[in-house]
Amino acid sequence: MIDFNTAFDRIIGHEGGYVNNPSDPGGETKWGISKRSYPNLLIHDLTEEDARNIYKRDFWDVVPTTDELRFQLFDFAVNSGIHIAIRYLQRALGVADDGYFGPISQLALTKYSEHELIMKLNAERLEFMTKLNGWNEFGRGWARRIAQNLRYGAQE
Repeated sequence: MIDFNTAFDRIIGHEGGYVNNPSDPGGETKWGISKRSYPNLLIHDLTEEDARNIYKRDFWDVVPTTDELRFQLFDFAVNSGIHIAIRYLQRALGVADDGYFGPISQLALTKYSEHELIMKLNAERLEFMTKLNGWNEFGRGWARRIAQNLRYGAQE
């Protein structure tokens, strides 16, 4: 089972420090925390510990799964937003992708092995990412991130 600290260490390696790339729709970003998602924060001044606390509260504690799939959904949520990650998990589960992880989604979750869901979720994620406007600029990094997550899924 992956704990939050292990998951955070994996993700922070992809997120890095401060950037303000005009091509990034998130805008000003540090440790993966974007101005678009957190308009009231002073992004430039965020510490890694601030990011850890935000990740725990807003992403890890609200993802509706356990064990190895939890890391996969957590990483997707940090990269694309919690509601998008849940919607694409629901697509992988074959249920309505309404972004609300209720009893129907929970029941569907029990019908697959974790390894199946890791593969299906990452396939959905990769397809989603290729449709984003930023794919030409950021796609190589996103694809490498997903590839690493598949490796994690295979070893866990």
